[in-house]
Amino acid sequence: MNLRAIGCNVESATVELREKLAFDATKLARALAELPARYGTEAVVLGTCNRVEIYLARPEEDAPVHSPLIAEFLAEVHGVPAADILSHLYELHDAEAVRHLFRVTSGLDSVVIGETQIAGQVKDAYDVAQKADATGPLLNTLFPAATRVSRRVRTETKIAEGHASVSSAAVDFLRPIFDTFTDKTVLVIGAGEMGRLTLNHIRELNPARVLVANRSPDRAAALAAEYGGQLVPWEQLDDALVQADIVLSTTGAPEPIVSRRRFDDKVRPRRGYRTLVVFDMAVPRDFDPRLHDGERVSVFNVDDLNRVADQAAAERRKHLPAADAIVTGEVTRFVQDWNRRKDGPVIGQLTAEVDRLRESMVSPLLAKMKGKLTPAELEHIEGAFRLFQSKLLHGPIAALQEASRTGHSGTLREAVMKLFGLKG
Repeated sequence: MNLRAIGCNVESATVELREKLAFDATKLARALAELPARYGTEAVVLGTCNRVEIYLARPEEDAPVHSPLIAEFLAEVHGVPAADILSHLYELHDAEAVRHLFRVTSGLDSVVIGETQIAGQVKDAYDVAQKADATGPLLNTLFPAATRVSRRVRTETKIAEGHASVSSAAVDFLRPIFDTFTDKTVLVIGAGEMGRLTLNHIRELNPARVLVANRSPDRAAALAAEYGGQLVPWEQLDDALVQADIVLSTTGAPEPIVSRRRFDDKVRPRRGYRTLVVFDMAVPRDFDPRLHDGERVSVFNVDDLNRVADQAAAERRKHLPAADAIVTGEVTRFVQDWNRRKDGPVIGQLTAEVDRLRESMVSPLLAKMKGKLTPAELEHIEGAFRLFQSKLLHGPIAALQEASRTGHSGTLREAVMKLFGLKG
């Protein structure tokens, strides 16, 4: 196996850096085209509000791609100095990269433990890479396995019980800020999956009014109707910001949709002294963070979720050992299955080659002995050669199988192929 997972997340990099490294559709298409061409790799790029990760697989005989190269690549794509990126990247190898992806997909490596939305985001990232012809044998095996593992974790443990998403954590974050929500107007910006989840949880606060804004009016209208909200045309977003007490923003825009200048010129003067709380769940962020003054306008982002997420996830954390046990077993299973897939043809070739050698020696010998020995004696001689072959092959085959179980069969496999003149 020659697998690397290289990236940064909420623990290794600030939201300011993560939003600079976020992939929009154009940059993602470039990455999925250039990574395989430049480095001879399979590639999947995973971007969420909490992480930016690149999964890379190469043939075992090739040198692995390491994080300095990826830092340089990210610098080219995003226009950020490589030196500012490299120190924030982690790099995981082979079985540890498998474990990491399985934990991420299962919601075990999220700010919100047991987060359910991440499994869909992982699947979407893989689907996009596959359609771009950026994946190959290893990643085409790994990512469907990650989806299967996440289903096992959610089915067999209670890790995802209760609120388990960034959207739900954001709503929980708001609860202690206000005494009541029954007199509040809530504006939800964005009508994607996170917007839908946010509206679902907002209903629990029983606000006086819910406004929904999105660039695509059809999606916003459908979502507003489903959750009892009121559609706001995108061109009237400033008016909605004037009316709102709470804003939850979830778009996938590549740059802020509400700049400091826009807010100060078109919104702030019309709000008077009313308090506005903005929870910006988007990465890149939708709101210029400089809007935050701590008095009339408070702007929070996904990195502010850690405190409330830790409080809300106490019960789910009890199920982490069981979930991690499932992941550990599945990692072992995946590595063994992958190595068996690599070693099986070698074992088959080895057996066939020794079969051929045995036959080339035994057949002329038995032909010479015909008429001099009884059929039973000839059969006994042939059986002795077969037994010798079996004992001869037992050592290398058993060693390959044991190495497969530990994930270190590559060097031994190459040695066996060289010693017996087998083809790759």
